[in-house]
Amino acid sequence: MPTRPGPLQNRVTPFGEVVAVPERGTFTGNRGIIHDPATRTLLTRRWATKAWITCLCEFRGMRREVMARRSWTELFFLDEATALAAGHRPCFFCRRADARAFQAAWAAGKGTGLPRAPEMDAVLHGERLKWRTRRLHPLPRPVPELPDGTMVAAGGDAYLVRRGRPWRWSFAGYRPGGPEGGFDALVTPPSTVAALAAGYRPVLHPSVMG
Repeated sequence: MPTRPGPLQNRVTPFGEVVAVPERGTFTGNRGIIHDPATRTLLTRRWATKAWITCLCEFRGMRREVMARRSWTELFFLDEATALAAGHRPCFFCRRADARAFQAAWAAGKGTGLPRAPEMDAVLHGERLKWRTRRLHPLPRPVPELPDGTMVAAGGDAYLVRRGRPWRWSFAGYRPGGPEGGFDALVTPPSTVAALAAGYRPVLHPSVMG
């Protein structure tokens, strides 16, 4: 019998890394075309546009065949908090209501007028990357005071903050509890944290909703 191919390299961690694991997650999204459709493998680059977006896995009854054509590369996230931590934002096409809510929260959090999508993309691009590598940030306040949906790091692991408590992230879901020591850094871009503090509510994985 032929060997069944393994999972594609298109699952995203909160740190923005793209890896191959069986779990797919609950949201898709993209950073432009970063794969070869002939082999369904990633190219050396990990983004082709500053517009990193988060989309629905199914929209108006349509589902895409993953990495099968020279179109945007389908990436997958455990939940929206994971996508936001990786530096993505809601899509204005398939998630228009959520994108507008994020846009309004961004403006409220920064005390500015409504930003255009390219303006948010430019800010997020500077906050998520430094010389093409992932950029982490100092914690702006104690973890219990961070807004729901924020991701923080400790010892190479990511933790979701919900109701002031940390939940350890994995591709399979979350489990409660923090590290024995303190937290090292903020993973979610600061501008997104400001939007969360201003009232944007990301969709979280069911494992953390109890």
